[in-house]
Amino acid sequence: MQSRYDTESSPLSSGRYILLGPFQIDQQRQEITKNGEKLKLQGKVYRVLMALLEKPGEVVTREELRQQLWPAETYVNYDANVNTTVNKLRLALGDSSDKPIYIETIPRRGYCLLIRPEISATPRIFTASISKPGELPEKHSEGSEARRNAAMWNVAAIIGLLLAGILLGAGLTRLWISHFAPAGHWQ
Repeated sequence: MQSRYDTESSPLSSGRYILLGPFQIDQQRQEITKNGEKLKLQGKVYRVLMALLEKPGEVVTREELRQQLWPAETYVNYDANVNTTVNKLRLALGDSSDKPIYIETIPRRGYCLLIRPEISATPRIFTASISKPGELPEKHSEGSEARRNAAMWNVAAIIGLLLAGILLGAGLTRLWISHFAPAGHWQ
């Protein structure tokens, strides 16, 4: 099944790369990156993104998305599946339906891409910029800090469990000695 964005008449055919804010879509490899880091978009999610990119600022109807995603003879709950697919795309883009940055829901009609993409024949090069000495680039600092916090809590939990085990062992030992050891032995 050939979709509209595969044809030469598509505005997306004028370049290999589509730039959308911090995102870069490589049409040839069907990959999307954010600030140089690869995002995982499954087939249907990628096709919804391409359908929206094809008509920036215009409504892409739910029917158009259904035709892009499923052959005519396929019987699924289209509404639920379109909603799920668009929500997965929003999640990947860091967008929300409440305060959309990229994808606006047009009630009972479809969806609209809010940002006009740039088409390019060459990829955008992402470089890590360090603004202060010793500071990590933004894309690494948030994830690293979250991992450090998680590791700190894991260590604290392990230490807490070890201390609880030692105290429980000491208490059980004292109880055992007071009940089963000869009375004159420990006085």
